[in-house]
Amino acid sequence: MQRLSVEEFREADKLPLVVVLDDVRSMHNVGSVLRTGDAFRVEAVYLCGITSTPPSAEIHKTALGAEDSVAWRYFPTASEAVRQLQSDGYIVYSVEQVEHSTKLQRFVAEKGRRYAVVLGNEVKGVHQEVVDTSDGCLEIPQLGTKHSMNVSVTAGIVIYKFAEQLILTT
Repeated sequence: MQRLSVEEFREADKLPLVVVLDDVRSMHNVGSVLRTGDAFRVEAVYLCGITSTPPSAEIHKTALGAEDSVAWRYFPTASEAVRQLQSDGYIVYSVEQVEHSTKLQRFVAEKGRRYAVVLGNEVKGVHQEVVDTSDGCLEIPQLGTKHSMNVSVTAGIVIYKFAEQLILTT
């Protein structure tokens, strides 16, 4: 299956995307996001606020070792992480249903740019101050009776969209 070792993963070219988790309470969701981040070689996952950090048996249960391959960093707040990312030249999008959001199917990532996406708490979503300081918002269209999806499912959809446009087409 041509799997990389952890060392090879760390040295490999990455998808120019950082995933920011804003007060994600479920350690299983954290592990799932790390695992998806490993699958698409994201640059890093930033864990913010009440979001748990490795080492953790509960994170490992769904990460299955991705907590060792994917770079991660903790910030006391997602606002701090966003400010740092923007000062480092990243374009930051919150994934939220807000007025003037860009529907994910219409989003076009530019090669040569670096991006970050902020995913919010399972109940409250992304903090409003983070939405306000983001460079924009992305929204996944939803056609059913619910108006939200599990944060790890959302991460998978959004990460795949970036990977499809930036690394899978080359």
